[in-house]
Amino acid sequence: MQWWVKAFSDLDTNMLFELLKARVDVFVVEQQCPYPELDETDRHSDTKHLILIKHDNICAYARVYEKSASECAIGRVLIVKSERGKGLAKALMCKALEVCEAHFPERDIVLSAQVYLVAFYRSLGFICQGNEYLEDGIPHQDMRLKRAPV
Repeated sequence: MQWWVKAFSDLDTNMLFELLKARVDVFVVEQQCPYPELDETDRHSDTKHLILIKHDNICAYARVYEKSASECAIGRVLIVKSERGKGLAKALMCKALEVCEAHFPERDIVLSAQVYLVAFYRSLGFICQGNEYLEDGIPHQDMRLKRAPV
């Protein structure tokens, strides 16, 4: 298995196709959630696409991006269906936290968690902020990992 961290401009067309296909397969098809999966955050020059490749196939993905001057965010976190239950979610998030530290040091890290994953993100140090809400028909919870200097 090999981890890749790439800016949008560094993705070749095949890699871009594969990561977008994985995102649509999980977030639109599997979760039956028709919404605009692609957005301008994908191609922003500061966005980092974190991809785990195994046997030339994407098995995990997340994107890390600047949310504000004091925050970065982790989003579009996914493990493809055939690779779930193998401990990749924790490995992916640990790698995403490393990317945050490398590219956005000392910033708080925020994410919008599907509610059923709140305990998982808590195990990584994230805390809940605000109330649960529906996003595209799926219950979500904003979460934060405090890192900014006080």
